[in-house]
Amino acid sequence: MEKNKQEIILGGGCFWCTEAVFIEIKGVLETLPGYSGGQKENPTYEEVCSGETGQAEVLKLVYDSQILPLEKILKIFFTMHDPTSLNKQGQDVGTQYRSVIFYETDEQKKIIDDFISQAQSEYSKPIVTEVKKLDKFFSAEEYHHFYFKKNPDQAYCSFVIAPKIKKIKEKFT
Repeated sequence: MEKNKQEIILGGGCFWCTEAVFIEIKGVLETLPGYSGGQKENPTYEEVCSGETGQAEVLKLVYDSQILPLEKILKIFFTMHDPTSLNKQGQDVGTQYRSVIFYETDEQKKIIDDFISQAQSEYSKPIVTEVKKLDKFFSAEEYHHFYFKKNPDQAYCSFVIAPKIKKIKEKFT
């Protein structure tokens, strides 16, 4: 991997939302929705939605750390979802929607831990975002890739995803 090209795996509720927000951010090189953090190998979307696999809906984010430092990714991530909500984001409920960050390097872990420690003062409730070393990542089915771009008029996209994108654009551009 090129020196400035890094990866981080983020779970902040529905992966459609997470991808739709980050795909618009300068410095993001690739996005890939998928599953991580559970016991079931190569799970299907239906299996993950059952809440019985232990997998979370996540987004693999490949980024240029010179253009988009991890601290900025974390600011955006903590703005687009509620890191104090345990196993729930909006109407999406279950462990598959938990707030989680899967890191790859010790340097990333230190940045994440420092960020969460500093960010806690901005919240009245404890931050419950899990921080774990990445074990395995499984790509989601093809129809989940670029879901918002393919389905902007679908109800969930209009009422849940579009407002998140608007909020991030207003705050970070």
